[in-house]
Amino acid sequence: MARYFNGKEVELLAPVGTFEIFKEVIQANCDAVYFGGPSLNMRLMRKGYNFTREEIVEAVKIAHSLGKKVYVTVNNLLNENELDEARDYLQFLDSAGPDALIVQDFAILELIKEMDLSLTVHSSVMMNVHNIEMVKALQDMGVTRVVASREMDLQNTRYLQAATGIEIEYFVHGDMCSVHGANCYFSSMVFGMSSNRGKCMKPCRWDYRIKKDGYVYPAEYPLAVKDMYMYENIPELIHGGITSFKIEGRMRDTEFVLMLVNAYGDAIDRYIADPIGFERTRESKLLFENRKRDFSKAYAFGRPGLSNINKRYEGTGKFYSTGKVFSTPTAERELSEKRVTDIRGKLAEVRKPSKAAAEVSVHVNNVAQAKAALAAGADHIYLSGDVFEPDHAFTRAEINELAEIKGKAKIYLCLPRMMDELQFEMYEGLIAGERLPIDGIMVTNLGAIHKFANAGYPLIGDFNLNVYNRISAEFYHRHGVERLTASMELPLNDLAALLDHTELPIEAIVHGSPAMMYMEHDLYENTEVFQPIGEEENHFVSNNILVMKTDKGENPVYRDVHGRCHLMMTKELNLMPVVRELIEAGLSVFRIEGATYKPEQLQQIVSIYKAAIANPDTAEERFAEMNPVYAGYTLGALQFDGGDIGKSRGMEDMDAEVKKEPASV
Repeated sequence: MARYFNGKEVELLAPVGTFEIFKEVIQANCDAVYFGGPSLNMRLMRKGYNFTREEIVEAVKIAHSLGKKVYVTVNNLLNENELDEARDYLQFLDSAGPDALIVQDFAILELIKEMDLSLTVHSSVMMNVHNIEMVKALQDMGVTRVVASREMDLQNTRYLQAATGIEIEYFVHGDMCSVHGANCYFSSMVFGMSSNRGKCMKPCRWDYRIKKDGYVYPAEYPLAVKDMYMYENIPELIHGGITSFKIEGRMRDTEFVLMLVNAYGDAIDRYIADPIGFERTRESKLLFENRKRDFSKAYAFGRPGLSNINKRYEGTGKFYSTGKVFSTPTAERELSEKRVTDIRGKLAEVRKPSKAAAEVSVHVNNVAQAKAALAAGADHIYLSGDVFEPDHAFTRAEINELAEIKGKAKIYLCLPRMMDELQFEMYEGLIAGERLPIDGIMVTNLGAIHKFANAGYPLIGDFNLNVYNRISAEFYHRHGVERLTASMELPLNDLAALLDHTELPIEAIVHGSPAMMYMEHDLYENTEVFQPIGEEENHFVSNNILVMKTDKGENPVYRDVHGRCHLMMTKELNLMPVVRELIEAGLSVFRIEGATYKPEQLQQIVSIYKAAIANPDTAEERFAEMNPVYAGYTLGALQFDGGDIGKSRGMEDMDAEVKKEPASV
């Protein structure tokens, strides 16, 4: 089965969670289905869902007999212990013959190549594809379709498709996320449950108070976005270069999925048959009356602002109308001596000292911070590509000024996490012109690597490349990245395994308040649209910084010069107590996230780490002298051991308020 409009294929792609649901949906008005198998996909938390190997084989046969397609999600990030499982599973899938795999981790692409398999690959939305350079890089690797970033509008999809010819898959209906794909680490830091590995505990649907300038604003659920709804915009989707119209909902029941498939399938058919006389709203009332949350067109036509945020309780931390709580506001864990002992014991199993002396890197937001870090002896200075307001982006004159005083230290120009076509042209103009007095570039996405790998500057990979295993590390190295930052959400066992198995230089964030959420959504708009309902000072940051508060803590939110928001940790990451063990495990560079510190605070922190790395025997003593700038110290993701897709071993003392029901999304 295939649909075409003016020679362009139009595919309606339906979600199915179980084989029983599949048998009903595949007979309905869709062209293709997608589902997960027994492992390595992001919907493993709900028991009884996903397909067995035998069901995958049968589903492919049934779909193909009807002229329809099957896509299997192999869209988890893989830890070291899952690589052999991935080899076996990919070998099976190659024999089962699905039409494509939907993939997040580049290790899957590398394994398919290594094993000489004939599997077709589509990039998952978790690859966060958002620029032409990224698409070109993926095409070079044989990827035939990309699931566009949720923040990509239809004007950009049309431009991207015309420039590359790639097939684009686009979410048209269902549950969305308020954070850029694979750029949310909140669940990992609080629960030890990685959202990038399908374990998200939905902190975006908690009840928050928003504070700024000493006032409280009435934004109860400021991150709880509405469901995507593009039923009335079939013409714009086709005109926007979309090949596959994707419905979200692998955890939905049969009746709900069938309702969506039949409504969207009928609308597509009616438009193809009579585009001028097309009736946009025929089933709008049906879909609205059976909605799970209120509807939004999200970013399809540009930034939606507060209209994208759900106000009804069904869109919060509750399960629709059942009233059951999935997770409640939970504090980041305090650093404890018992946990430090556990970490030391695990890291001691990895004896792989770095070939060179360990060094300190510092990510800074302005020149004053950079000078403070240099004065304290920092070895590497990262000039932010996402500078927080009210500071401005680093100028060429400031780069030259820092280069003159850096001494033996190295200075790097960081690129923004998300880069649109204008930003690529701007940075190309800067980098391709007169040589900058920098020692390298920090890259944040595959497109930037593809674009600047041959620009004559060494490349350093940032933490949001989400390196979880040695194969993905080797993938980035093969494409020109000299040093990689480990994913910020690696729990203890996975960080130890990465250090143990990877020969490449690895950097890790060891101190600071790194961003747990990175989003296009502008939370500051709440303070510009709503009238305050109370007065309350911020406790740990100045009042001009927006804070999202629960009874468990305050999360500062910084807006950068591109208008994007960065939600930070409540507490301050501090790995000083395990400096010795990290050095002995082979960590090459200890990174301090310094963008939110005053220069004098940053200088002191850098000095302490430099001294501790030079003499690890003094680390405990130096830690005892440190005082947190924010709401206490935490060990971040190292608070948790990691492990199976279910409850990790570090979670047994989780807040009793957290319920164990699976996410119904």
